[in-house]
Amino acid sequence: MLAIFTKIKDRVEAFLNEKNIITDCLNKIEEKTGIKKRYLAFGVAGVTGAYLLFGYGASLLCNLIGFVYPAYYSIKAIESPDKEDDTQWLTYWVIYGFFSVGEFFSDIFLYWFPFYYVCKCLFLLWCMAPVSWNGSQILYRYVVRPLFLKHEARVDEMVNDIGGKAMSAAESVTREVLHTLVRNRTIGPAEPEARRLPSSAPTEPSVD
Repeated sequence: MLAIFTKIKDRVEAFLNEKNIITDCLNKIEEKTGIKKRYLAFGVAGVTGAYLLFGYGASLLCNLIGFVYPAYYSIKAIESPDKEDDTQWLTYWVIYGFFSVGEFFSDIFLYWFPFYYVCKCLFLLWCMAPVSWNGSQILYRYVVRPLFLKHEARVDEMVNDIGGKAMSAAESVTREVLHTLVRNRTIGPAEPEARRLPSSAPTEPSVD
């Protein structure tokens, strides 16, 4: 357990020593107040936890926590030559996607659960934690991957079938639109009658 907290602490220290917009703000506050940015970060974490418990808009804050940090490190993983971190964050986004879909259908019930957003935030932090028992790795290895391998052939068949039907429907609609345009251009509006030239024959005088 001590090793786990040590690893998390080292990761936090490494993040605080990086140059980004968050650490720039913490450095400015540290210069003005004299409080070390480590304690400032812990204070922000405490305030965030209290806001998740009692604050308005906890859902938005929780979603930002589950998105901003992973998105930042996902971009860094893309830009790095190492592929191991790419797999790590791809796995996180797979789990995040499954969780978001499940939450969409169950949120109306879970919303009333006490401390729901705190539990959700802890779950997302577990899924992105830099530890061997990382939540996204465990859920992918023991839940998502077995289900995917079991139903992979069926899912591929369904996807190909849906893709073929969608392509056929698109071709049919395109063909109908082109035929309609060609038919309208061929028929077109009726040409106005040519104006008759005045007759050159003399008109007979009328008899009173």
